[in-house]
Amino acid sequence: MKKLLLLAGFIPAFAFSQEQNKFAQLGQELPTPNEYRNAAGGPGHNYFQQKADYKIKVEIDDENQKIIGEETITYTNNSPDKLEYLWIQLDQNVRADNSDSKLISIERMEDFKSISDVENKMLYFDGGFKIEEVKTTSGKEISYSINKTMLRINLEKPLDSKGVMSFSVKWWYNINDRMKIGGRSGFEHFKENNNYLYTIAQWFPRMCVYSDVEGWQNKQFLGRGEFALPFGDYEVSITVPADHIVGSTGELQNLSSVLTTEQRSRLKKAKNSDIPILIVTQDEAEVSEKEKSKNKKTWLFKAKNVRDFAFASSRKFMWDAQGIEIGGKNIMAMSYYPKEGNPLWERYSTKLVAHTLKAYSKYTVDYPYPVAISVHSKWIGMEYPMICFNGGRPDDDGTYSERKKYGMWGVIIHEVGHNFFPMIINSDERQWTWMDEGLNTFVQYLTEQEWERGYPSRRGPAHLIADYMRGDKDRISPIMTNSESIWQFGNNAYGKPATALNILRETVMGRELFDHAFKTYCERWKFKHPTPADFFRTMEDASAVDLDWFWRGWFYTTNHVDISIDEVNWFELNSGDPLVEKAKSRTANEVSDKHIGVARNKETIKETVNERDADIDDFYGNRDIYKVDALDNQDYETLKKTLTKKQLELLNSEKQIYEVKLSNIGGIPMPLILEFTFSDNTTEVIRIPAEIWRRHESNISKVFIFNKAVSSLRLDPFLETADTDLSNNNWPSKNTPSRYDLFKKKNTGENLMQRDRRLKEMSK
Repeated sequence: MKKLLLLAGFIPAFAFSQEQNKFAQLGQELPTPNEYRNAAGGPGHNYFQQKADYKIKVEIDDENQKIIGEETITYTNNSPDKLEYLWIQLDQNVRADNSDSKLISIERMEDFKSISDVENKMLYFDGGFKIEEVKTTSGKEISYSINKTMLRINLEKPLDSKGVMSFSVKWWYNINDRMKIGGRSGFEHFKENNNYLYTIAQWFPRMCVYSDVEGWQNKQFLGRGEFALPFGDYEVSITVPADHIVGSTGELQNLSSVLTTEQRSRLKKAKNSDIPILIVTQDEAEVSEKEKSKNKKTWLFKAKNVRDFAFASSRKFMWDAQGIEIGGKNIMAMSYYPKEGNPLWERYSTKLVAHTLKAYSKYTVDYPYPVAISVHSKWIGMEYPMICFNGGRPDDDGTYSERKKYGMWGVIIHEVGHNFFPMIINSDERQWTWMDEGLNTFVQYLTEQEWERGYPSRRGPAHLIADYMRGDKDRISPIMTNSESIWQFGNNAYGKPATALNILRETVMGRELFDHAFKTYCERWKFKHPTPADFFRTMEDASAVDLDWFWRGWFYTTNHVDISIDEVNWFELNSGDPLVEKAKSRTANEVSDKHIGVARNKETIKETVNERDADIDDFYGNRDIYKVDALDNQDYETLKKTLTKKQLELLNSEKQIYEVKLSNIGGIPMPLILEFTFSDNTTEVIRIPAEIWRRHESNISKVFIFNKAVSSLRLDPFLETADTDLSNNNWPSKNTPSRYDLFKKKNTGENLMQRDRRLKEMSK
């Protein structure tokens, strides 16, 4: 402990740092506000976006696994620009034999562990769109050029601002086997009864986005960076075998043509049911699986103001549904799944869809579409407007592990949640994966926690990202990195941004401010095309919280959080009262006299010099330094005359003063959450905003005054900041135990349900 002597007129001097990188405003990094996007983060007064409407006829060739289609696109140029050409996405071309995605994939010999790996390397699949014709609606051929995954329509004359043009495209392609080739869409083959389950997406030539940000978004599709798409209205006719059940974006228009009377009755009942009702039963699906109709049916769907269209088709599908009310509208939550998905899917899927829509609507915008569908297919999780494809298949005997159950729950919540990001709040996935995956993963976390108390969410809580952030910086990218160039895709685009938003909500801004700002962003940009700058600006504009330092540290760098308690110094006010101070000194000296060295010196040092030489001791040597004399009292009386009554009371209050010195090792400034434990075992948590680092980015100190002594101090006690090294977060320092398994369970190949069954059989 140190005595703190306060002198009148004393002014501390600070060495101000000239660097303010972490707290500099983001002005230079963000695009300049303009008439299309304003400085507050909202659409500007001249904001525009294009519209692409589609009328499509498509057929699944179930014998040869082909898609055959023709479409009429009506394109409206709402921009102020004349367009000399139009760009269309041909995403299936990523599967063409000469695609860039195949040529640029990195391969190592160590990845080839078996003859199957060599066989897969040599696997040939005739993928990609086969464009048969591009014509005007009057039948005139249109000049076009194909550059890998992009098709350019060469206009005879520019399309004027506010101009509209329609044209048609005919195409076909071979559907990929997802089990062998992979992919977001394709088919799954069930060999035991020779049936197929189709999950069909990126299946038609789709218009690119033309915007104020970068003109045409015609960056080639390499497989990872997903999609940028304009909104429009769809009318789609889907022809499939007559015993197939089709789930799709949009509302079914011809129920009487494709469903039985009993199925239509069940569907009507489901609209007003708060629990799932089976529309197609397992018995009905199993009959279709065996009989395999050779006839065809056409399902007609319409969808308004959507950015894409996907569907699923199979004779194996069971189908259940229930109604939910959101924003005064009745919405159908539905699931399609083969019997192989049970018992998990019939029990949980549609309930998860309904819960997700309600939770997301609370935090973002009211769900605007009439249906939301979860489709089960093995090894997939992918999202489209009103429909998503999800994995999570039980074992063949109907049992499943706890991990499989949580995996199925999580993927359904996540993919249904994508209806909001990016299907409604329509960011550019080709450029910024985090704007849909990161924001969606954040709201997924909130939704999971409302589904089950203590839900073991994989992403969201701050401490779960610490291992990634402390890792090898050569294998970490800033969040603000193009989708195709990201290292550690899941951690970068899903986990880290979701964690960052959770920290903003819980620690930096607080729930009330954050939730208002986040919902404001969603409302401003629903059915529009936001950019990162629009998100950053809106979050600050709607909350009055300067977050530029946070965006800079978390989104623009690979720095991590590691704040260290370097030193704690204990001070006590010197009261000036000799009776008090000398008594304390005597007590301290008596304690020091008990030191083993003092005791041993009494035996080993027979005589000191001053004991031997009488000339050594002077005036001071003869005094009892702990005795209060007249001089001491005179000094104290003089001091009292210079102090006010309040100051004198403060001097005698025995306040405990602590100087805490901290350093920012990781580079990201964060709020300080300090938990002080006192000598009586009570605690106090003090929260200090991150701005404490604004002028001193590497080292700071802070003084705290308490009425009682501090026995220990802990930084980030609730694991809120993603601090990557907890070993330097305590005073006095503590050894932080490493995580290890006390016992390793023997892997029997059983899940717990199978083990339970086996033990019950053994006990009979």
